Amino acid sequence: MNWFECKVIYEKPVENTAAVKKVPELYLVDALSFTEAEARIIEEMTPFITGSFEVSDIKRAKYNELFFCDEETADRWFKSKVYFVILDEKSGKEKKTANNFLVQAANLKDAVKKLEDGLKNTMMDYYIASMAETAIMDVYPYKVKNEKPEFQAAGEQK
Repeated sequence: MNWFECKVIYEKPVENTAAVKKVPELYLVDALSFTEAEARIIEEMTPFITGSFEVSDIKRAKYNELFFCDEETADRWFKSKVYFVILDEKSGKEKKTANNFLVQAANLKDAVKKLEDGLKNTMMDYYIASMAETAIMDVYPYKVKNEKPEFQAAGEQK
C-alpha cells in the first residue's frame, strides 16, 4: 500500500458570526500516485465540505501497517515507531529494524494497548520506541468498487 498525507484547506464558518476562517486538516489516503491521491481526497471530501476547498499539500507517508478500530471513542490516530530486534547469528550482535505504525485509538494508553494487541502474534522481539498523536483527521483505505460482471451466466437476470 502507498499512503499519502493530504492537507486540505477549506473555509469554515465562525460560530455566532458571519465570518469564515480557513481551516487546514490532514487526511491519509491509499493511492498509487500523487495524482490518484489528489483525486481520491477530492472525491472523499466533496460530500462533507460545503463551498470550495483546496488540496494544498500531498506527501508520501511511510507506514508499515495501520491498525483500525471500530469503537466510537477511537477518534484519533497515533504514529508509533517500533523496533523489531533480531540476533545476527554470524556476528552475535542484535540488529534493529524500525517500523512505523498508525493506530486508531481513543487516547495514548489505548493506542499502546491496541498496538500491542496487534503485534501479539509476532515471532520477533520488539519494543515501542515512540508513540505520538498525529494531526490526521481520517484515513481512507483503497476500496474496490462493485463492478458489474462483464458476462452473466445463462438464466441470470440483469
